[in-house]
Amino acid sequence: MKNKFLKIANDPFRFRFFMLLKLPAAFLAGLHVKNATLERSTVSISLHWLSQNPFSSIYFASLAMAAEMSTGLLAMARIYKKTPAVSMLVVGMESTFFKKATGTILFVCEDGPLFEAAIQKAVTSGESASLTATATGTNQQGEVVARFVFTWSFKRK
Repeated sequence: MKNKFLKIANDPFRFRFFMLLKLPAAFLAGLHVKNATLERSTVSISLHWLSQNPFSSIYFASLAMAAEMSTGLLAMARIYKKTPAVSMLVVGMESTFFKKATGTILFVCEDGPLFEAAIQKAVTSGESASLTATATGTNQQGEVVARFVFTWSFKRK
């Protein structure tokens, strides 16, 4: 694996340290990268004191954080220390919830190739480029708990 950011993301210790410095809320919520490649990423979140709501399930904002990270990893892998530098920003989010989120939820995004095209367009055109990426969260029984669609915008700095 030659991608520098993916090396960090797939190393539990290094990525926890990265989250502590750059994404402290994700660190406290207990997000874990299970696997990240240029094509697909998987992020988990478990029900515990800092991620719960009053109804004994995972708070929707904690679920959104895990879902966003599963899409954002695919972007960061492509813009980390890139020349010219590229900024990234979530400009939209839609969510649908299907079941109560308890236990451990895995969010998977398989939209890696879409990120490559949008970032390349932003770099070559100098204009912002956007894309929508979907993260699907499943419980330990394999049932879909939630689906998030994020709209990401990229622009050459």
